[in-house]
Amino acid sequence: MTTLDTPFMSLLAIAIAYLLGSIPFAILSSHLFGLADPRSYGSGNPGATNVLRSGNKAAALMTLVGDGFKGWLAVWLAIEYMAPPWTMAGVCLAVFLGHLFPVFLGFKGGKGVATALGVLLGISVWLGLATMLTWLIVAYFFRMSSAAAMASALFAPFYYVLASGMVWQAQGPVTFAISAMSLILIYRHHANLSRIIKGTEPKIGKKSAAEKSRTASHKKGSGHSGKR
Repeated sequence: MTTLDTPFMSLLAIAIAYLLGSIPFAILSSHLFGLADPRSYGSGNPGATNVLRSGNKAAALMTLVGDGFKGWLAVWLAIEYMAPPWTMAGVCLAVFLGHLFPVFLGFKGGKGVATALGVLLGISVWLGLATMLTWLIVAYFFRMSSAAAMASALFAPFYYVLASGMVWQAQGPVTFAISAMSLILIYRHHANLSRIIKGTEPKIGKKSAAEKSRTASHKKGSGHSGKR
């Protein structure tokens, strides 16, 4: 009998993974660097991309690494304690959903791209790298983070299944977990997909029309305040 073979231990592992996923690194890094709450500007999303809009690259990097690390750590712990396939699948989904619906932020979290990547790296470094390479290629040619994220999410389960027997041995429950994360990630980007179709999705490094409008309004308001 393995350490996580009992129903109680499996549920405990899944609960711990969810709490780990709920750690809001975007909020923590913003507080550490003296920045505003990322939920108060930009997209309002507590994730690395929105923290980058503050102009503080160090805070954004800390958020990215932290969100990815918690996904990797949950899977690594499950492997270390020899979790059976369905428990492993539960841990993968739990840490991912913890980021999307964090108990510490009223169940309103980020989109989960970095955490999903961390999960994939935990399952296999090669799986994570293949998915990361997909993101980089799409981002390079299309200059859209959202398009890169959706493409990576779409290919991740295919990589896992196609390379089975060569680099790793695919497990049914884990395949289900990766596929579920991919579908959820794509759904979480449905607004971005709509903007891509309309041709209004901002390129990497550029602000959206809505953000430009908010910035202009802020500057205008500041100008009026100065005149007074």
